[in-house]
Amino acid sequence: MSPTPNRSVLLIEDDPVLGESLVQRLNLEGIRTWWGRSAAEGERLLRTQKPGLIVCDMRLPDGSGEELLTRLLPEVGGTPVVVVTAFGEVDQAVRLIRAGADDYIEKPFPPQVLLDKLRAFAEWSPPAEPQREGSSGQPNMQKLERDLERLARVDTNVLITGESGVGKEVAARRLHELGDRAEAPFVAVNCAAIPAELLESEMFGHERGAFTGAAQRHEGFAERARGGTLFLDEIGEMAAPLQAKLLRLIQERRFNRVGGREALPLKARIVAATNLDLEARVAEGSFREDLYYRLAVVTLHVPPLRERPADVERLAQSFLAHFASAFRRPLPTLSRAAQDALLAHKWPGNVRELKNRVERAMVLSDAAVIEASDLFPGRQEAPTPVLSLADARDAAERDHIRRMLVRFGGRIAETAQALGVSRTTLWERMKRLGIEA
Repeated sequence: MSPTPNRSVLLIEDDPVLGESLVQRLNLEGIRTWWGRSAAEGERLLRTQKPGLIVCDMRLPDGSGEELLTRLLPEVGGTPVVVVTAFGEVDQAVRLIRAGADDYIEKPFPPQVLLDKLRAFAEWSPPAEPQREGSSGQPNMQKLERDLERLARVDTNVLITGESGVGKEVAARRLHELGDRAEAPFVAVNCAAIPAELLESEMFGHERGAFTGAAQRHEGFAERARGGTLFLDEIGEMAAPLQAKLLRLIQERRFNRVGGREALPLKARIVAATNLDLEARVAEGSFREDLYYRLAVVTLHVPPLRERPADVERLAQSFLAHFASAFRRPLPTLSRAAQDALLAHKWPGNVRELKNRVERAMVLSDAAVIEASDLFPGRQEAPTPVLSLADARDAAERDHIRRMLVRFGGRIAETAQALGVSRTTLWERMKRLGIEA
């Protein structure tokens, strides 16, 4: 096996004899290997490195490998995970495989067994990420991309607004990737998903013995972000007591772990996002005004998908390619009816809804062509009207002009050039066919 970026391994194993022999053998095979001897060290390596495969023991000195993987599996994406379990504990491995792990090995085992597992994944490569939303022909998204490029050069706090599902985290990651912090961690925190009583400990970390159940020191999000980006999603849902502590963090650029005396520096850039009207929250008293102005030094808005019709088909094609790779199947095409249905839909769930509809269509249909009924299974197809040849020709021309107008963001000159007619001719056709500019 030749060493490539996808052939690196993160080994989480506390047995010094087994761990050493595995690392030596993997290195001999030209496979880059990171060795974490505890759950905490394994988590740190997973967040700072990008392994092509994760191998994790179930019994670790500072916790359970099962608990670690159950918590981290949603973050590893498509990276294969191999579970190492002792004889008689296969039920743990089975639970993890159901949760998303890929394979397991029973101890004791020689290094060759792990190499055989790795070779089984030799043809595996992560599915290509969908095109980023900044790669858009839509003017409002092109402006967003330009703003992200400018802001990447400075460390100003940024607040990203937009409806749920529009891609606020995608924009935050793009901001991170464009700047000097790209090689450092990007730590995303969903402020609405963490219970209020745990949020302080998760945000700032805690010392061993700080409270009941704190069996060991825990690094919080602010510490894990290192010199990268700390992304605070759904910031409008943050409880009032923590808002005050976040304000202090931003002002002083320092924090203390819960139960700790030593003040630690905040090295990360802070980017926040919300789908709420924070100004309205400030007015009603549920969000601190001083914190709002600290976070919203610059505000970027990600427009909803219904305001970006030129992006709908492009993103759908991107998601088709993504899931075709993930499911190891040929890339299907979208029928004309499916394209029309995509453009006609209002997308209340925005990009997240589009991605889910494409994924469901790919899961439920093995056909080479995705139809409108695959994307919108509950929708009744209207009966085909009886048209004269002239009306059918006008309907086809009307649909094609509308589709091209959407593709070029409503810009008449570019649409006319693509259609091979003059602007005057296109205007005349649009007027005759009842197409609004």
